Amino acid sequence: MKLSFFKHIEIRSFLIAVVVFVLAFASVYFSRSIRLTHPEAVQVTESLEFFIYEPVNVRELMVSMEAEGFVFNRDELDWAAGILGWSRFLPGRYLFDGGYTYQEFLEKLALGLQDPVSLRVPAGASKAAVKTWIARQMIFSREELETTMTDSDFLGKHGLEEHQLYGRLLPDTYQVFWTSSPERVLDRLLQEFDRRIVEPYGYRLDELGRSIDEITTLASIIEWEARFDHEKPAISGLYWNRLNRRWRLQADPTVNYAKGERGRLIYADYSIDHPYNTYRIHGLPPGPITNPSFASLRAALFPEEHDYMFMVATPEGTHAFSRTYAEHRRKSREWTNWLRQERQRRAEMERQAAMEGAAAEGQEKD
Repeated sequence: MKLSFFKHIEIRSFLIAVVVFVLAFASVYFSRSIRLTHPEAVQVTESLEFFIYEPVNVRELMVSMEAEGFVFNRDELDWAAGILGWSRFLPGRYLFDGGYTYQEFLEKLALGLQDPVSLRVPAGASKAAVKTWIARQMIFSREELETTMTDSDFLGKHGLEEHQLYGRLLPDTYQVFWTSSPERVLDRLLQEFDRRIVEPYGYRLDELGRSIDEITTLASIIEWEARFDHEKPAISGLYWNRLNRRWRLQADPTVNYAKGERGRLIYADYSIDHPYNTYRIHGLPPGPITNPSFASLRAALFPEEHDYMFMVATPEGTHAFSRTYAEHRRKSREWTNWLRQERQRRAEMERQAAMEGAAAEGQEKD
Protein backbone atom coordinates (compact mmCIF):
# COMPACT_ATOMS: atom_id res chain seq x y z
CA MET A 1 0.00 0.00 0.00
CA LYS A 2 2.77 2.37 1.00
CA LEU A 3 4.82 1.31 -2.03
CA SER A 4 1.93 2.00 -4.33
CA PHE A 5 1.55 5.50 -2.87
CA PHE A 6 5.19 6.39 -3.49
CA LYS A 7 5.00 4.97 -6.98
CA HIS A 8 2.01 7.18 -7.64
CA ILE A 9 3.97 10.21 -6.42
CA GLU A 10 6.89 9.40 -8.73
CA ILE A 11 4.64 9.05 -11.74
CA ARG A 12 2.92 12.29 -10.91
CA SER A 13 6.25 14.09 -10.50
CA PHE A 14 7.44 12.69 -13.79
CA LEU A 15 4.33 13.85 -15.58
CA ILE A 16 4.62 17.27 -14.04
CA ALA A 17 8.25 17.48 -15.17
CA VAL A 18 7.26 16.42 -18.68
CA VAL A 19 4.51 19.05 -18.79
CA VAL A 20 6.90 21.73 -17.51
CA PHE A 21 9.49 20.75 -20.09
CA VAL A 22 6.95 20.76 -22.91
CA LEU A 23 5.62 24.15 -21.82
CA ALA A 24 9.12 25.56 -21.52
CA PHE A 25 10.09 24.18 -24.92
CA ALA A 26 6.92 25.50 -26.49
CA SER A 27 7.49 28.88 -24.86
CA VAL A 28 11.03 29.09 -26.17
CA TYR A 29 10.01 27.77 -29.58
CA PHE A 30 7.15 30.19 -30.03
CA SER A 31 9.20 33.03 -28.58
CA ARG A 32 11.95 32.39 -31.10
CA SER A 33 9.45 31.96 -33.92
CA ILE A 34 7.86 35.28 -33.04
CA ARG A 35 11.25 36.96 -32.93
CA LEU A 36 12.32 35.41 -36.24
CA THR A 37 9.13 36.43 -38.01
CA HIS A 38 8.63 39.83 -36.39
CA PRO A 39 7.94 42.22 -39.29
CA GLU A 40 10.10 44.98 -37.81
CA ALA A 41 13.07 42.99 -36.50
CA VAL A 42 15.28 45.14 -38.75
CA GLN A 43 14.11 48.66 -39.54
CA VAL A 44 15.14 51.78 -41.44
CA THR A 45 13.53 55.12 -40.67
CA GLU A 46 13.69 56.20 -44.33
CA SER A 47 14.50 54.69 -47.70
CA LEU A 48 18.11 53.47 -47.60
CA GLU A 49 20.63 52.48 -50.27
CA PHE A 50 22.94 49.88 -48.70
CA PHE A 51 26.21 48.82 -50.37
CA ILE A 52 28.33 45.76 -49.60
CA TYR A 53 31.69 45.97 -51.36
CA GLU A 54 33.03 42.50 -50.61
CA PRO A 55 31.73 39.31 -48.94
CA VAL A 56 31.28 39.83 -45.17
CA ASN A 57 30.34 37.74 -42.13
CA VAL A 58 27.54 38.63 -39.74
CA ARG A 59 29.69 40.70 -37.39
CA GLU A 60 31.16 42.73 -40.25
CA LEU A 61 27.65 43.13 -41.63
CA MET A 62 26.40 44.55 -38.32
CA VAL A 63 29.20 47.12 -38.23
CA SER A 64 28.12 48.41 -41.67
CA MET A 65 24.46 48.33 -40.65
CA GLU A 66 25.14 50.48 -37.59
CA ALA A 67 27.10 52.96 -39.69
CA GLU A 68 24.19 53.27 -42.13
CA GLY A 69 21.54 53.78 -39.44
CA PHE A 70 19.68 50.44 -39.35
CA VAL A 71 17.63 49.85 -36.19
CA PHE A 72 18.14 46.31 -34.87
CA ASN A 73 19.29 44.24 -31.86
CA ARG A 74 22.85 42.97 -32.28
CA ASP A 75 22.43 39.88 -30.10
CA GLU A 76 19.17 38.91 -31.75
CA LEU A 77 20.53 39.42 -35.28
CA ASP A 78 23.59 37.32 -34.46
CA TRP A 79 21.33 34.62 -32.98
CA ALA A 80 18.92 34.75 -35.94
CA ALA A 81 21.73 34.41 -38.48
CA GLY A 82 22.93 31.25 -36.70
CA ILE A 83 19.44 29.77 -36.44
CA LEU A 84 18.67 30.48 -40.10
CA GLY A 85 22.08 29.32 -41.30
CA TRP A 86 23.21 32.56 -42.97
CA SER A 87 26.87 33.29 -42.34
CA ARG A 88 28.15 35.00 -45.50
CA PHE A 89 26.66 38.05 -47.20
CA LEU A 90 27.36 39.03 -50.80
CA PRO A 91 28.45 42.30 -52.45
CA GLY A 92 25.71 44.38 -54.00
CA ARG A 93 23.47 47.42 -53.89
CA TYR A 94 20.42 46.77 -51.76
CA LEU A 95 17.43 49.03 -51.20
CA PHE A 96 15.53 48.97 -47.90
CA ASP A 97 12.46 50.87 -46.78
CA GLY A 98 10.48 50.16 -43.58
CA GLY A 99 10.69 46.97 -41.52
CA TYR A 100 11.84 43.43 -42.28
CA THR A 101 11.89 40.04 -40.60
CA TYR A 102 15.28 38.51 -39.93
CA GLN A 103 14.55 35.93 -42.62
CA GLU A 104 13.67 38.56 -45.25
CA PHE A 105 16.62 40.78 -44.43
CA LEU A 106 19.34 38.15 -44.09
CA GLU A 107 18.17 36.04 -47.03
CA LYS A 108 18.29 39.04 -49.39
CA LEU A 109 21.91 39.77 -48.52
CA ALA A 110 23.04 36.14 -48.30
CA LEU A 111 21.61 35.26 -51.73
CA GLY A 112 22.80 38.52 -53.28
CA LEU A 113 19.28 39.56 -54.33
CA GLN A 114 20.43 43.10 -55.06
CA ASP A 115 18.42 45.92 -56.58
CA PRO A 116 19.51 47.28 -59.99
CA VAL A 117 21.14 50.67 -60.35
CA SER A 118 20.11 53.21 -63.00
CA LEU A 119 23.29 53.58 -65.04
CA ARG A 120 23.22 56.84 -67.01
CA VAL A 121 25.45 57.18 -70.06
CA PRO A 122 25.72 60.88 -71.02
CA ALA A 123 25.60 62.12 -74.60
CA GLY A 124 28.46 63.97 -76.23
CA ALA A 125 31.05 63.00 -73.64
CA SER A 126 34.78 62.78 -74.20
CA LYS A 127 36.39 59.35 -73.98
CA ALA A 128 37.83 60.18 -70.57
CA ALA A 129 34.54 61.62 -69.29
CA VAL A 130 32.37 58.71 -70.37
CA LYS A 131 34.71 56.19 -68.73
CA THR A 132 34.80 58.19 -65.51
CA TRP A 133 31.03 58.69 -65.51
CA ILE A 134 30.27 54.98 -65.95
CA ALA A 135 32.83 53.82 -63.40
CA ARG A 136 31.54 56.22 -60.74
CA GLN A 137 28.16 54.51 -60.88
CA MET A 138 29.51 50.95 -60.65
CA ILE A 139 31.65 48.85 -58.31
CA PHE A 140 34.49 48.56 -60.82
CA SER A 141 37.15 51.24 -61.32
CA ARG A 142 37.80 53.41 -64.35
CA GLU A 143 41.07 51.52 -64.89
CA GLU A 144 39.21 48.21 -65.04
CA LEU A 145 36.76 49.68 -67.56
CA GLU A 146 39.62 51.05 -69.70
CA THR A 147 41.30 47.64 -69.68
CA THR A 148 38.15 45.99 -71.02
CA MET A 149 37.54 48.71 -73.64
CA THR A 150 41.03 48.16 -75.06
CA ASP A 151 41.11 44.38 -74.67
CA SER A 152 41.64 42.73 -78.04
CA ASP A 153 39.64 39.62 -77.10
CA PHE A 154 36.64 41.68 -76.01
CA LEU A 155 36.79 43.93 -79.08
CA GLY A 156 37.27 40.92 -81.33
CA LYS A 157 34.20 39.24 -79.88
CA HIS A 158 32.13 42.19 -81.13
CA GLY A 159 34.12 42.76 -84.33
CA LEU A 160 35.11 46.28 -83.28
CA GLU A 161 38.10 48.56 -82.91
CA GLU A 162 38.45 50.72 -79.82
CA HIS A 163 37.24 53.97 -81.43
CA GLN A 164 34.22 52.16 -82.88
CA LEU A 165 33.23 50.90 -79.44
CA TYR A 166 33.31 54.44 -78.04
CA GLY A 167 30.88 55.70 -80.66
CA ARG A 168 28.37 52.93 -79.86
CA LEU A 169 27.93 53.74 -76.19
CA LEU A 170 24.38 54.90 -76.80
CA PRO A 171 23.41 57.62 -74.31
CA ASP A 172 20.49 56.52 -72.14
CA THR A 173 19.67 55.19 -68.68
CA TYR A 174 20.12 51.44 -68.23
CA GLN A 175 19.03 49.14 -65.40
CA VAL A 176 22.07 47.04 -64.44
CA PHE A 177 23.40 45.40 -61.31
CA TRP A 178 25.98 47.46 -59.47
CA THR A 179 28.38 44.50 -59.20
CA SER A 180 28.31 43.78 -62.94
CA SER A 181 31.73 43.46 -64.56
CA PRO A 182 32.92 46.03 -67.15
CA GLU A 183 32.55 43.38 -69.85
CA ARG A 184 28.96 42.68 -68.88
CA VAL A 185 28.05 46.37 -68.85
CA LEU A 186 29.65 46.99 -72.24
CA ASP A 187 27.94 43.89 -73.64
CA ARG A 188 24.62 45.38 -72.53
CA LEU A 189 25.34 48.78 -74.12
CA LEU A 190 26.40 47.22 -77.41
CA GLN A 191 23.34 44.96 -77.47
CA GLU A 192 21.17 48.03 -76.94
CA PHE A 193 22.93 49.86 -79.81
CA ASP A 194 22.29 46.92 -82.12
CA ARG A 195 18.67 46.64 -81.02
CA ARG A 196 17.83 50.32 -81.41
CA ILE A 197 20.08 51.37 -84.31
CA VAL A 198 21.66 48.57 -86.35
CA GLU A 199 18.67 46.22 -86.59
CA PRO A 200 15.81 48.66 -87.28
CA TYR A 201 17.82 50.91 -89.63
CA GLY A 202 19.79 48.34 -91.59
CA TYR A 203 17.64 49.08 -94.64
CA ARG A 204 18.56 52.79 -94.39
CA LEU A 205 22.27 51.98 -94.35
CA ASP A 206 21.76 50.06 -97.60
CA GLU A 207 19.87 53.01 -99.14
CA LEU A 208 22.66 55.43 -98.21
CA GLY A 209 25.43 53.03 -99.16
CA ARG A 210 27.16 53.78 -95.85
CA SER A 211 28.39 51.63 -92.98
CA ILE A 212 27.11 51.95 -89.43
CA ASP A 213 30.55 53.27 -88.41
CA GLU A 214 30.37 56.07 -90.98
CA ILE A 215 26.91 57.00 -89.69
CA THR A 216 28.15 56.92 -86.10
CA THR A 217 31.08 59.15 -87.01
CA LEU A 218 28.89 61.72 -88.77
CA ALA A 219 26.36 61.60 -85.91
CA SER A 220 29.14 62.31 -83.41
CA ILE A 221 30.05 65.50 -85.30
CA ILE A 222 26.39 66.55 -85.38
CA GLU A 223 26.22 65.90 -81.63
CA TRP A 224 28.90 68.48 -80.90
CA GLU A 225 27.71 70.92 -83.54
CA ALA A 226 24.02 71.16 -82.62
CA ARG A 227 22.71 72.58 -79.39
CA PHE A 228 19.08 71.70 -80.17
CA ASP A 229 17.70 68.40 -81.46
CA HIS A 230 15.28 70.06 -83.88
CA GLU A 231 18.21 71.54 -85.83
CA LYS A 232 20.14 68.30 -86.23
CA PRO A 233 18.51 67.09 -89.47
CA ALA A 234 19.33 70.42 -91.18
CA ILE A 235 22.96 70.24 -90.04
CA SER A 236 23.12 66.63 -91.19
CA GLY A 237 21.79 67.66 -94.59
CA LEU A 238 24.50 70.29 -94.91
CA TYR A 239 27.25 67.80 -94.07
CA TRP A 240 25.82 65.25 -96.51
CA ASN A 241 25.77 67.94 -99.23
CA ARG A 242 29.46 68.58 -98.66
CA LEU A 243 30.33 64.89 -98.62
CA ASN A 244 28.34 64.17 -101.78
CA ARG A 245 29.99 67.07 -103.62
CA ARG A 246 33.43 65.91 -102.38
CA TRP A 247 34.02 69.08 -100.43
CA ARG A 248 36.02 69.03 -97.25
CA LEU A 249 33.62 68.62 -94.36
CA GLN A 250 35.16 71.60 -92.49
CA ALA A 251 33.39 70.76 -89.25
CA ASP A 252 34.58 72.79 -86.26
CA PRO A 253 33.90 69.96 -83.78
CA THR A 254 36.60 67.85 -85.43
CA VAL A 255 39.10 70.67 -84.81
CA ASN A 256 38.01 70.76 -81.17
CA TYR A 257 38.66 67.03 -81.02
CA ALA A 258 42.07 67.46 -82.62
CA LYS A 259 42.92 70.18 -80.07
CA GLY A 260 41.78 67.97 -77.21
CA GLU A 261 39.32 70.51 -75.81
CA ARG A 262 36.02 72.14 -76.69
CA GLY A 263 35.81 75.91 -76.93
CA ARG A 264 36.06 78.86 -79.27
CA LEU A 265 38.58 78.28 -82.06
CA ILE A 266 41.12 80.73 -83.37
CA TYR A 267 42.39 80.95 -86.93
CA ALA A 268 45.57 78.95 -86.25
CA ASP A 269 43.57 76.00 -84.89
CA TYR A 270 42.23 75.14 -88.33
CA SER A 271 45.74 74.28 -89.51
CA ILE A 272 46.36 71.62 -86.83
CA ASP A 273 47.96 68.59 -88.44
CA HIS A 274 45.68 65.82 -87.20
CA PRO A 275 43.85 62.92 -88.91
CA TYR A 276 40.54 64.16 -87.46
CA ASN A 277 40.87 67.77 -88.65
CA THR A 278 38.31 67.92 -91.46
CA TYR A 279 39.66 71.28 -92.62
CA ARG A 280 42.72 69.36 -93.82
CA ILE A 281 41.38 65.91 -94.74
CA HIS A 282 38.70 64.91 -97.23
CA GLY A 283 35.68 62.89 -96.19
CA LEU A 284 34.86 61.69 -92.69
CA PRO A 285 37.49 61.39 -89.96
CA PRO A 286 38.72 57.90 -88.97
CA GLY A 287 36.10 57.47 -86.25
CA PRO A 288 33.58 59.16 -83.95
CA ILE A 289 34.67 62.15 -81.88
CA THR A 290 32.08 61.44 -79.17
CA ASN A 291 29.21 59.08 -78.35
CA PRO A 292 26.22 60.49 -80.27
CA SER A 293 22.67 60.55 -78.96
CA PHE A 294 19.76 58.76 -80.60
CA ALA A 295 18.59 62.10 -82.08
CA SER A 296 22.00 62.67 -83.71
CA LEU A 297 22.09 59.14 -85.10
CA ARG A 298 18.59 59.58 -86.53
CA ALA A 299 19.64 62.89 -88.09
CA ALA A 300 22.67 61.26 -89.73
CA LEU A 301 20.44 58.52 -91.13
CA PHE A 302 17.65 60.84 -92.24
CA PRO A 303 19.14 64.22 -93.22
CA GLU A 304 16.95 67.13 -94.21
CA GLU A 305 16.96 67.67 -97.96
CA HIS A 306 18.07 71.20 -98.91
CA ASP A 307 20.76 73.08 -100.87
CA TYR A 308 22.62 74.62 -97.94
CA MET A 309 26.40 74.40 -98.02
CA PHE A 310 27.39 76.85 -95.26
CA MET A 311 26.32 77.67 -91.73
CA VAL A 312 27.32 80.04 -88.95
CA ALA A 313 26.25 80.34 -85.33
CA THR A 314 23.55 82.76 -84.17
CA PRO A 315 23.04 84.58 -80.84
CA GLU A 316 20.15 82.21 -80.08
CA GLY A 317 22.46 79.17 -80.11
CA THR A 318 21.18 77.87 -83.46
CA HIS A 319 22.70 78.25 -86.94
CA ALA A 320 22.07 80.46 -89.95
CA PHE A 321 22.29 78.44 -93.17
CA SER A 322 23.37 79.68 -96.59
CA ARG A 323 23.45 78.32 -100.13
CA THR A 324 26.20 80.60 -101.45
CA TYR A 325 29.50 81.76 -100.04
CA ALA A 326 28.52 85.43 -100.49
CA GLU A 327 25.41 84.90 -98.39
CA HIS A 328 27.48 83.04 -95.83
CA ARG A 329 30.00 85.90 -95.56
CA ARG A 330 27.20 88.37 -94.87
CA LYS A 331 25.74 86.21 -92.10
CA SER A 332 29.23 85.61 -90.70
CA ARG A 333 29.77 89.37 -90.43
CA GLU A 334 26.49 89.65 -88.54
CA TRP A 335 27.69 86.99 -86.11
CA THR A 336 31.11 88.64 -85.75
CA ASN A 337 29.50 92.04 -85.09
CA TRP A 338 27.27 90.52 -82.43
CA LEU A 339 30.27 88.89 -80.74
CA ARG A 340 32.12 92.23 -80.78
CA GLN A 341 29.14 94.00 -79.21
CA GLU A 342 28.84 91.28 -76.57
CA ARG A 343 32.51 91.65 -75.65
CA GLN A 344 32.08 95.43 -75.36
CA ARG A 345 28.93 95.00 -73.25
CA ARG A 346 30.65 92.57 -70.88
CA ALA A 347 33.70 94.81 -70.61
CA GLU A 348 31.45 97.74 -69.73
CA MET A 349 29.64 95.67 -67.11
CA GLU A 350 32.94 94.60 -65.58
CA ARG A 351 34.18 98.20 -65.57
CA GLN A 352 30.97 99.37 -63.92
CA ALA A 353 31.17 96.62 -61.31
CA ALA A 354 34.77 97.55 -60.55
CA MET A 355 33.84 101.22 -60.10
CA GLU A 356 30.94 100.31 -57.79
CA GLY A 357 33.22 98.03 -55.79
CA ALA A 358 35.85 100.77 -55.44
CA ALA A 359 33.18 103.27 -54.34
CA ALA A 360 31.81 100.84 -51.75
CA GLU A 361 35.31 100.22 -50.40
CA GLY A 362 35.90 103.98 -50.12
CA GLN A 363 32.68 104.44 -48.13
CA GLU A 364 33.72 101.69 -45.71
CA LYS A 365 37.06 103.44 -45.07
CA ASP A 366 35.24 106.77 -44.43
